[in-house]
Amino acid sequence: MAQLEGYYFSAALSCTFLVSCLLFSAFSRALREPYMDEIFHLPQAQRYCEGHFSLSQWDPMITTLPGLYLLSVGVVKPASWIFGWSEHIVCSIGMLRFVNLLFSVGNFYLLYLLFRKVQPRNKAGSSIQRILSTLTLAVFPTLYFFNFLYYTEAGSMFFTLFAYLMCLYGNHKTSALLGFCGFMFRQTNIVWAVFCAGNVIAQKLTEAWKTELQKKKEERLPPIKGPFSEFRKILQFLLAYSMSFKNLSMLFLLTWPYILLMFLFCLFVVVNGGIVVGDRSSHEACLHFPQLFYFCSFTLFFSFPHLLSPSKIKAFLYLVWKRRIQFFVITLVSVFLVWKFTYAHKYLLADNRHYTFYVWKRVFQRYEIVKYLLVPVYIFAGWSIADSLKSKSIFWNLMFFICLFTVTVPQKLLEFRYFILPYVIYRLNIPLPPTSRLVCELSCYAFVNFLTFYIFLNKTFQWPNSHDIQRFMW
Repeated sequence: MAQLEGYYFSAALSCTFLVSCLLFSAFSRALREPYMDEIFHLPQAQRYCEGHFSLSQWDPMITTLPGLYLLSVGVVKPASWIFGWSEHIVCSIGMLRFVNLLFSVGNFYLLYLLFRKVQPRNKAGSSIQRILSTLTLAVFPTLYFFNFLYYTEAGSMFFTLFAYLMCLYGNHKTSALLGFCGFMFRQTNIVWAVFCAGNVIAQKLTEAWKTELQKKKEERLPPIKGPFSEFRKILQFLLAYSMSFKNLSMLFLLTWPYILLMFLFCLFVVVNGGIVVGDRSSHEACLHFPQLFYFCSFTLFFSFPHLLSPSKIKAFLYLVWKRRIQFFVITLVSVFLVWKFTYAHKYLLADNRHYTFYVWKRVFQRYEIVKYLLVPVYIFAGWSIADSLKSKSIFWNLMFFICLFTVTVPQKLLEFRYFILPYVIYRLNIPLPPTSRLVCELSCYAFVNFLTFYIFLNKTFQWPNSHDIQRFMW
């Protein structure tokens, strides 16, 4: 079975890379000049490629650190030495974009290794499920599209997944180092380095919690009763656990590489005067709570074979009726957050090349009441996501949702790219779905990708005051 799984994996990776190369060729023919954010990224990478590393050569419109450009130079420069290619070729738009295609191959392999590590291997059918799950996430539409442009998504994903994998294998120094590389691609990736530390802490807390429950069971202590009894028990346990110097010192010894990385991040924020490197006026942090709701809707849409079914809806409605007071309070709070904390970034309102522009214009802007009518959908999506993660410990879920909150809520701009990493982390950790659902999910992703690429390559348009060709994209 293990040998067959290796053959399946090789076939899936080879076919995906072949299709990607064909699409890359189509992109290269259609898109000979930098497009969208590439107008900042590509010239900066080319300056690095020419050996101009001084701060005076930095484009002030770039908001991320130079990880992508430094690594690109490290990849393409040796090609000029080995093959004798001219600098004009190795620093060309096509070569720099191809770096992300190489990252996509690495991401495919890392996803497979993570599924092997995260998911139990006790079923005969799990080999096919792991391969299908890997293939599905590798062609996840929002991520897959940016493999063909010179954006930070592919490299950011690579180093974050690699750091998570090393964390799961207990190699925390390497994980923190890879987390630093991810931070160099995008500053918000520091949150997923913290998630790796949280994963270690959650594991230790879960072990101690199980020991505590077993101890209470043997002592036959009377259970705590009340509407929030479980919450109170966990809170009491956490307080008692955190009061122990032995426990804290053990956690420190396990997570010190991540603590050091966090210290370096804080130092960077102080020296830089903020998280953003360049254009700060367009990237100001705020409390944009509805971003959590948008993420839940995004996840519900792309994981509908696993999250949306008649039985799920029935179970949700039953729970709402059973705990109607709690759900009424949750609804009121959600409506308040939508009312007071909904923001529309100037890019969202002005840039009609992004799909989010049309989602906002045709759904949220058409009628003011729509954003409130969607609250029940948000609540169902949030419950369905939490329900799909019930196989994970309560402490793991707590760490994940804290990181999800931290990485989404401060973002004023609604952009689907910001949901890629939390979605992939979520999708890696739900139980392996049945093969039929995976095939359905993969088919839907393939269809969405086909539409996305067809529209991007063929349905071009021009703005009235410009002769440049514009294209629709995520």
